[in-house]
Amino acid sequence: MPGSNARAIAKARTLPCDAVVMDLEDAVAPEAKADARGTIKAELAEGGFGARYMVVRINALSSEWGADDLRAMADAGMDAILAPKVDTADDVETLAKAMRDAGYSDQVALWVMIETPMAILNLASIAASAATTPLAGFVLGLNDLAKDSGIAQLPGRAAFQPVLTMSVLAARAHGLVVLDGVCNAIADEARLAAECEQARDGGFDGKTLIHPSQVEPTNRIFAPTEDEVAEAQAIVDAFADPANAGRGAIRVNGKMAEILHLTQARQCLARVEAIAAQGAS
Repeated sequence: MPGSNARAIAKARTLPCDAVVMDLEDAVAPEAKADARGTIKAELAEGGFGARYMVVRINALSSEWGADDLRAMADAGMDAILAPKVDTADDVETLAKAMRDAGYSDQVALWVMIETPMAILNLASIAASAATTPLAGFVLGLNDLAKDSGIAQLPGRAAFQPVLTMSVLAARAHGLVVLDGVCNAIADEARLAAECEQARDGGFDGKTLIHPSQVEPTNRIFAPTEDEVAEAQAIVDAFADPANAGRGAIRVNGKMAEILHLTQARQCLARVEAIAAQGAS
């Protein structure tokens, strides 16, 4: 949501989304950035966002607005800061120090945009910096990456597949949340669905969205299907059966299930519970 648009931010209170990113960067004109900081702080103070995870995207620290953004948001009460144009692990360390110096609570996480060629080359070290910083998430920014690399964003995103996969692997290696980039084609429901399926099957935790109409199909595609839930429940029940006590591999509905499948099944059911809890809130 553009941080300068209070009406759009208010709309977020009604959307069935998991997180709201209030933007101070690309979605806000230079002359509106100072006022946008005040709008975001006022909206966060008003509250009413329920269980939604609240994120503020600042401008890059290297820009003329980034440092002021970071200082202004220190007491705003969001869950995470999202920083763009991160190239290296040193950039993450610099952001972490700036957050400490500005007085951020230890409870405020740092998410970073993965959107530059240099960031792709440094994915492993950037992710590893989570050990010494509040880094907790990656958000892919394929628009900027396409601009800087010359790689075309064609339907199917085949040329970006290595980037998508390596981003997921780097995030998983260090326990980070990883979100797919936006789908620019707001009116192209088929393209959004294809990107959501690609991201889901590729291991992403979710997808960033730019229009309310994209929320419902994204939620539907990322949610476990009835068949997946039934299979997960069958695996959990089978391992809970006293007859299978102490066994590391069992047969469930004609398939072999090992402890790793039990872990995945529990994760699936936990996601279902989380979705149900959100719907009830």
